[in-house]
Amino acid sequence: MEPIVVTREGRGPEILLVHGGASASTTWRGLAPLAQRWTLALAHRRGYPPSPPEPDGRHDFDVDAADLLPLLAARPHVVAHSYGGLGVLLAASRRPDSVRSLTLLEPALFLPPDDPEVARFERMGSEVLTHGLDTDPATLREFLRIAGADVDDGPLSPDVARGVRRAHRARLPREAKPDLAVLRDAGIPTLVVSGDHTPAIERTCDALAAELNSERLIVPGAGHFVAAAPGFASGLERFLTSVG
Repeated sequence: MEPIVVTREGRGPEILLVHGGASASTTWRGLAPLAQRWTLALAHRRGYPPSPPEPDGRHDFDVDAADLLPLLAARPHVVAHSYGGLGVLLAASRRPDSVRSLTLLEPALFLPPDDPEVARFERMGSEVLTHGLDTDPATLREFLRIAGADVDDGPLSPDVARGVRRAHRARLPREAKPDLAVLRDAGIPTLVVSGDHTPAIERTCDALAAELNSERLIVPGAGHFVAAAPGFASGLERFLTSVG
């Protein structure tokens, strides 16, 4: 397949940025100041221009992982958000020596699996990905608010509806089985970040941090779009600088 597009800005050590359900420019808008000291490499996932479309018209974390593996050749710092974290975790577990550090922003994992809040949130997400705009309206709006969309009780805006249609039929996150033990045992410096806006996501990030023996950062103020939160860019830079 034609490779995905990576756009770069700045200078210095490379940070490979992998977005989730929103575009790269929307997801990483808060990191522009880092370009003075770091090369920001924005990977545009398949299906998001200027990258080519998905081979079967739906998001798939295994396809993302295959797209990302060649980008690890330079051994970058890797930062991933939401659904993009699944492809990153799979790629990193297949080539852990090629990842200088790993930062995960509210990745689309559901841990611990026996937590009722986490299980409910997973069910909501699966319903939206399976049924798209035909999802029960209350469930759809609750999930979209958690996911950072600008919604009220009226009709969905064209941009939000477009995002739901793009996510419709995506491969369900619960089908991803990244080998977290490989990442932990490889000793990759890892940071897990959340925005303190939903208990289920906080519990997932706490459990993931424990599983990976990683550092933990909570930066409220931007909801699910954690990279735009006040203090995130400086916190990320402190972590990356500590890694070297």
